[in-house]
Amino acid sequence: MSDHTPARKHTALPKAQILIEALPWLTRHNGKTVVIKFGGNAMVDDALKAAFAQDVVFLRQAGLKPVVVHGGGPQINAQLDKQGLVSEFKAGLRVTTPEAMDVVRMVLAGQVQRELVGLLNQHGPLAVGLTGEDAHTITATKHTPQIDGELVDIGRVGEITAIDTGAIEALMADGRIPVISSIARSADDGHVYNVNADTAAAALAAALGAETLMVLTDVEGLYADWPNSDEVISRLTVSELEKLLPELSSGMVPKMQGCLHAVRGGVSTARVIDGRVPHSILLEIFTDEGIGTMVVPDAQGGEQQ
Repeated sequence: MSDHTPARKHTALPKAQILIEALPWLTRHNGKTVVIKFGGNAMVDDALKAAFAQDVVFLRQAGLKPVVVHGGGPQINAQLDKQGLVSEFKAGLRVTTPEAMDVVRMVLAGQVQRELVGLLNQHGPLAVGLTGEDAHTITATKHTPQIDGELVDIGRVGEITAIDTGAIEALMADGRIPVISSIARSADDGHVYNVNADTAAAALAAALGAETLMVLTDVEGLYADWPNSDEVISRLTVSELEKLLPELSSGMVPKMQGCLHAVRGGVSTARVIDGRVPHSILLEIFTDEGIGTMVVPDAQGGEQQ
């Protein structure tokens, strides 16, 4: 019997240590809502997808209330190609014809969301999928960007005008994990619109009074002086971020604008994290070694989040 004891101690103790280290975070985040934008490589790599689902279920079992929002750029591109529809981008946004919108809706609600709900539900009867159309969760109006001083019609691309959190809150109260596709219906013309998923996640985080917005990306975070340096800014305030926005790469703009919008709307912290790192969500929420960039309100100075 005594032969086994040291070995058993040796393997079990680090596990206990890790759990104890998570205790302050578990206490702090208990009962809090966290909105997670699922995207990038984590969305197409099977191992990362499975790790993501485990993380979200872990948050739920640890007493948090996770809400998942997703887009599906790569999957939409693949399906449009398959149907011989051209993907055109203007001002960083997909030009979305009515035909393309049908594909977007089918892929997001019928493919990407279904797969994610399936992965989460391997762990129990937890996830329920909806789109922004359900119960007026997201309402939008047609977005007409200005390019070179002129308004340009880019089709069924929406700008969020209203959020109704009723259905999401009912699901959360029932212990479920809402999984939301970033599609919205317009109150103006009754059409369905494609909405940027980063923007949708930020708007939902603010409307839900979430504690945290987490946006998964394919970079380590916001770089201080890209491309000259790969040093990541680990924390910045809303005002500091505003100054940086004009210099950011186009892909980062909606993500960082979303973080800005969420924190301005009352979300305590918004984080852009590296979705290429397995279990990045757990690392970010339950350890000191946060990975990524955290945006905080101005007034907090040096307070530890």
